[in-house]
Amino acid sequence: MRLSLALFGAFAVTAVALPADLPQPDKLPSIPEFPDVLTMRDGTKITTKKDWEDKRRPELKELFQTYMYGRYPAKPEKVTAKVLFEDAKAFDGKGTLREVEITFGPPEWPKISLLVAVPNGKTPAPCFIGTNFGGNHLLTTHKKVRIPTAWVPANYPGVEKGTNKATAAGRGKQMDTWPLQMAIEKGYAVATFYCGDIQPDRHTVREGMRATIPLPPGGLKGDETATIMWWAWGIHRAVDFLLTDKSIDGKRLAVVGHSRLGKTALLAGAFDDRIALVIPHQSGCGGAGPSRSKNPKAETVKRITTSFPHWFCGYFSSFGDDVTKIPFDQHCLVAICAPRPVLFTNAEEDQWANPSGQFDVLSAAAPAYKLYGDEKPVAAQMPETGKLSDSRLGYFIRAGKHSMTSPDWKVYIQFADKWLK
Repeated sequence: MRLSLALFGAFAVTAVALPADLPQPDKLPSIPEFPDVLTMRDGTKITTKKDWEDKRRPELKELFQTYMYGRYPAKPEKVTAKVLFEDAKAFDGKGTLREVEITFGPPEWPKISLLVAVPNGKTPAPCFIGTNFGGNHLLTTHKKVRIPTAWVPANYPGVEKGTNKATAAGRGKQMDTWPLQMAIEKGYAVATFYCGDIQPDRHTVREGMRATIPLPPGGLKGDETATIMWWAWGIHRAVDFLLTDKSIDGKRLAVVGHSRLGKTALLAGAFDDRIALVIPHQSGCGGAGPSRSKNPKAETVKRITTSFPHWFCGYFSSFGDDVTKIPFDQHCLVAICAPRPVLFTNAEEDQWANPSGQFDVLSAAAPAYKLYGDEKPVAAQMPETGKLSDSRLGYFIRAGKHSMTSPDWKVYIQFADKWLK
């Protein structure tokens, strides 16, 4: 079955009245602490929801595109979906599993293979959506689920060393990271795809969606679209499809991601109002963790842009030696999501992701949420280990290390039960 999809709602990128010549990073003023989320670059104070939505929120989107994640790619003129297979008796008969090929450009462009699990008899269902690290086949033993053909990191199950090709040997080897059956038994649908469908996670080869845009004269510019932005854009293409799927409640979509894909989840939520709830898990620096970090054990802007330069645009690496010149911090990205709920989840042993700094980010984003009438959008203090703070700006930290497992999903579902149901 092939469907042509109409694109829904006001989309993320809007024109904004900003100077065409935003300063080079080294010309920006130093701001030692978190910039005030409600103060414009010209010093104007934002006091109303209307001014926030008309002025400051667009300004922040422009700044994040210019100095951190790169330009948001153009909205495709047409998105097409083809159902590759459907099993209505999956998960011991409790759910339907299907895989959908999403096309949004010329035949030679990459395509998304979206794996969708839906509870039977409980539709339209709220849906968790996000990208996975190594392919849909890692999340289920179903033999009809596609194996990625794009480059896959060698550390994932079943990947051939040297060729970086995924194989059937990996089927079902990481089911705990996206526990599909648990979600459908709780009444939730799940939609996920391999991030490499859009953009493989390496910078040494011009491939994926990066290869569809010609290099400008003189080489890359400072605000070129970076990999995390491409991944977020890919999630939005999956949302295009989900809004046409009658088994999915398009008003109750929750974006989820872990680590670098948690950075992606936060950016995807901020840049698309169609997403109702945002859950970046252990996303750290460049995601939910502040650039102006006070945690000596946390990853820094200099370290992340040196190790993973392709995740961010060229300008962001310029701030490695002086993060005080960044004209925003990650609380501003959370604030763009207002008034939608956001949940930060962490682990005690994962100090690299800066759990305490993430709570500071939530607190600093709160003034934007107060413009929408929520006077206490975040807890007064960071909750104790193992206890969910389920305020609109939620927080959870557990014992353990950097990973995403079924117990984490129980927390996601608990938070979604409050805010989506």
